[in-house]
Amino acid sequence: MSADIRGLRRRLLAWYETNRRRLPWRETRDPYRIWVSEVMLQQTQVQTALPYYRRFLRQLPTLRKLAVADLGTVLKLWEGLGYYARARNLHRAAGILTAGGNGRIPDRWEEFRALPGVGDYIAAAVLSIAFDRPHAVVDGNVKRVLARLQMIAAPANQSASRKIFQAEADRFLDARRPGDFNQALMELGALVCTPAAPNCTACALIGCCCAHRNGAVGRYPRRVASRAVPEEEIAVGVVSKGDRVLITRRAPQGLLGGLWEFPGGKLRTGERPEAACAREIKEEVNLDVVVEKPLAQIRHAYSHLRVRLHVFACRFASGRVRLNGPVDHRWIRIAEIDRFAFPKANHRFIPLLKQRAAADSAPAGRGRSA
Repeated sequence: MSADIRGLRRRLLAWYETNRRRLPWRETRDPYRIWVSEVMLQQTQVQTALPYYRRFLRQLPTLRKLAVADLGTVLKLWEGLGYYARARNLHRAAGILTAGGNGRIPDRWEEFRALPGVGDYIAAAVLSIAFDRPHAVVDGNVKRVLARLQMIAAPANQSASRKIFQAEADRFLDARRPGDFNQALMELGALVCTPAAPNCTACALIGCCCAHRNGAVGRYPRRVASRAVPEEEIAVGVVSKGDRVLITRRAPQGLLGGLWEFPGGKLRTGERPEAACAREIKEEVNLDVVVEKPLAQIRHAYSHLRVRLHVFACRFASGRVRLNGPVDHRWIRIAEIDRFAFPKANHRFIPLLKQRAAADSAPAGRGRSA
């Protein structure tokens, strides 16, 4: 191994020892806790993940506790963090590992990589950090650092480039301290070698960086232009029947799988939102409703899709719930709504439902509002 790479490793690890953030998953070698942290940190910033991590482990502190937990409980703990397939897969994997009575998290690549939701990144991160296995991680931070260090021309956001970045990460990895080295490289990308305005003068690797030496830091990593994100219009109905409203549960697979929501669906071309709301409720749950008034209009963005929700207050007219798509339903009081896990977009108008319910239940003469 060249002296340049050995020196790079020493400088990076020394920088990490001094500058790393003190994070709870760095204070443990428990593979379960490290695994939970890495799943949460996929496509999520550290400060966002922290409170979820603490709350999740307070309630589900071991792999066995997770395995026997109801999926609804797991999703409620995950509520608002997004990318819910991560939580569903983690729950499934815990069940697989405990089903035979072992309950041990594998420390070998093939066995761990075969679990639901465990891709190359998760496998490399957990195995290197928890078990000192020499597997190099490749995430967005690592790609950015490597692209600038080596002036890698391959677009960082193309799947075909992954092998190039993986080969570079493998070449630089310090096999004696793989967990620390992986975390150091990611930490450098998060704190110093940032996407915009990188702090090159504070970088431990400035002397090794080809892009800095050539005045080209701003040109790396290279990216191909993303496709335009489509937008869908969706009508949603808050269907009231007495003092209760109808919620439905999505099938456990796919986007937002296993979460609760209010019935509704996509507008057809040229269709008015009010008409779409009544039609979708009839098709989805077999109820006839009166669409009384609009409640809110919400815009929300997913990684691959933008939606505009038209939310209406509806009154039950006739029918009996028969599900076409959802797998479960409940008629609940608004006061009970916090027991159920909802998509983030729903939380944009749930406070309004709580306000309306509180106003409706207030004694006469206490300033009730419509």
